[in-house]
Formats: sequence, structure tokens, C-alpha cells
Amino acid sequence: MPAGERGGRAQAVATLVAVGLLWSTAGALIKYVTWPPAAIWGLRSGIAAAALIAIYRPSWRGLTRTEWLSAVALAATTGLFVLANKWTTAANAILIQYSAPAWAALLSAVILHERATRIDWVTIGLALCGVALFFVDQLSLAHVRGNVVALAAGVMFATNVVLLRKIARDPEGRGSALRAMILGHVLGAAAGLPFALTAPALPASGWGAMVALGLLQQTAPTILYAWAIRRVTAVEGLLIPIVEPIVSPLWVWILFAERPGAWALVGGAVVVAAVTLRGLAPSRG
Repeated sequence: MPAGERGGRAQAVATLVAVGLLWSTAGALIKYVTWPPAAIWGLRSGIAAAALIAIYRPSWRGLTRTEWLSAVALAATTGLFVLANKWTTAANAILIQYSAPAWAALLSAVILHERATRIDWVTIGLALCGVALFFVDQLSLAHVRGNVVALAAGVMFATNVVLLRKIARDPEGRGSALRAMILGHVLGAAAGLPFALTAPALPASGWGAMVALGLLQQTAPTILYAWAIRRVTAVEGLLIPIVEPIVSPLWVWILFAERPGAWALVGGAVVVAAVTLRGLAPSRG
């Protein structure tokens, strides 16, 4: 691989780590908002869509089928994740959603013909084992409804990443990963904002959390992710931000005094090691 490509990939890996850190704020911020899940989804998506449209002023002419499918998958991911956080524990929601790399490996083989390598599967196994260890003291199977929703969120998450990668790889340059992600937020806002309009009044802390969810947790990662996904594989696009489920409980610890246990520390070390291994490994092709 030429030195320029190696440098671009290294920057993409660092960017995806930053994306995971920004995404990790969701669980703690959602705790501050007493609204129903659909209302949170709608306003969060609406803030993100408005900010991204103001920054990029995208043209909606010539939207491709893949862009529409990616947008629907993103809207579904964001909505299902908020719902899962309300219907089950935050630990269950994030852990089950992070089955996504396995789904992405399977979907990439069919849609992109990007077959997962041995190191991809080793990383997936280590990362999922590490995440399981991280939540071994918290994981509960009692919230079946929320667990199913979290699993669906993981499938949609993987589907979106694979479709974004397909857009980025189009040799004719049709479509834009960033435009597809902006459209996803627009769809989420259209579906959820009616619920926000009828939701009860929020205190100042709730409004602050909503603005942070829209700008810090959604807008900034969207910009960074759209840039990075062009420089990594679909599986890497899910594996590297897996720091999210490790850092997310730390925010809850800082803000709500819920301290991670010994298993969490062990699991965190396993996941960080797995992601570092995959990040340092040479890219395919």
C-alpha cells in the first residue's frame, strides 16, 4: 500500500475512534430527557438534520436507490436505539446492538463482495467477548422486548454501514455517503417530530441534553463518519468505533455515580486490545 494511502487509513482509524467517543454520550444524555422515545428520536434527528443542511446545503436531485435505502436504515437505527434504551437497560441496548460487526461481515460478502478476513473474525470474536465481560454484572435477559429492539438496531446499523460503503465505492461517483446520512436524519425527524410537538415540557437540563444529542452525538459524528467510511472496509467501519460501548458506561459513572465493576475493566481491556489489533493490521487490497 502506498504511503499516502497508509496515512489516509491511519487518519480514518483515528477518526472512527473519535466517532465512537462522540456516539458514546447517547446513553447518559438520553437519561436526562423524560420524553417518550419517538419524541427524543424526532427532535434529535431534527436538530442534526437542520445543522447538516445548514452546513452543506445538499442537493436532493438524483438521489440513488442505495442512498434512499441507507437513509432508511440510518433512521431505523437511531429510532430503534432510543427505543431500546427506554425498554431495556442501557447495558443490554448497547451490547446487543454491537452484534452489528457480525451482521456487517455477512452483508458485506453478499452486497460488496468484501469477504471478512481471518483477522476480521478474530477481532469480532474478541470484541464481542470483551463487551460481554464489560456488562457481565449488569446484563439482564428480563427485558425481552427491549432486547429484540436492540438486536434489530444492530442489524439496521450494519445494513447502513454496508450501504454507505457501497455508495463510497461506486466507480461512477453516483450518490454521496454524507447526503444519505443527512437524508436519514431528515426521515427520522419527519417520523418523530410530531411526537415531540405533543410531548410534555422539558426542564433546562432536558433541553441541554437534547441539543447535545442533536449536535454533539449526531451531527459531528455524521460528518466524521462520512469522511472515514470511504477509507476503510464496512467491517472496520463497525469494529473501530466499538469503543462506544466501553466509554458509554463511563459517562454514566461520571454523571450518575454508577461505577464500573472489575469485569467491566477486564472487558474494556479486551475490546481496546482487539480494536487496536485490527486498526494496526494492514488493509486488504
